[in-house]
Amino acid sequence: MAGTEHLTVERVGATLVLTLDRPEARNALSLPMLVGLHDGWMLADADDAIRSVVLTGAGGAFCSGMDLKALSGHGTDPGDPVRARLKADPDLHWKAMLRHHRPRKPVIAAVEGPCVAGGTEILQGTDIRIAGESATFGLFEVRRGLFPIGGSTVRLARQIPRTHALEMLLTGRPYPAAEAARIGLIGHVVPDGTALERALETAALINANGPLAVEAVKACVHDTAALSEADGLRLELERGRPIFDTADAKEGTRAFAEKRPAVYRRA
Repeated sequence: MAGTEHLTVERVGATLVLTLDRPEARNALSLPMLVGLHDGWMLADADDAIRSVVLTGAGGAFCSGMDLKALSGHGTDPGDPVRARLKADPDLHWKAMLRHHRPRKPVIAAVEGPCVAGGTEILQGTDIRIAGESATFGLFEVRRGLFPIGGSTVRLARQIPRTHALEMLLTGRPYPAAEAARIGLIGHVVPDGTALERALETAALINANGPLAVEAVKACVHDTAALSEADGLRLELERGRPIFDTADAKEGTRAFAEKRPAVYRRA
């Protein structure tokens, strides 16, 4: 499948696995990696046979943030096709980092090692998060006099308690996996080296469900997050009622009654 110099793409059943693949730099973000991520999200959206996405990193690391030198393009050929892609779509890097794009399929993060700065910012665009027990998290930008512009000043306090969000943003300190789980940044801590395995197991559970229902549920959770309860409940009915009229819904109830696995056809 398509990929780039620093981003590998593979299929495991109905799951698309995107691997940040620059282990010599602890998978720091580069231009080829951003283009590969963008294309991976677009592929997942376009291919109905893909029902979930797992995002992980190679070499025992998730992502150590942005490689500012690499992102500047210093020393690269101005005619490089990767730079041409970024010039053609100035928003591409934000879509790649899930700041300006929300995949319609569930995204599961499988984290080993460092997931800091830009890594923690990308993490906030994922839906389910699993980490090895030695993984570390944090937003280090203020330590360098920088601003975490990948969405963290908006998203983090909506995902974890405000006091923990501000502490993470303002101290720039690292968070071990156990603490990240305690404050709700991640959902599961597993033995080192098994995060990807656990993520694929979770993806398989999702893949067995009705895809129309899964995608509608994900969209509704995100789209109602900033609404009042009353407005959110109205939107839930708008999104949820049509699902009951689908052939997949009928197949699901029929399969339950017949004590067999359902065969969903996105219809």
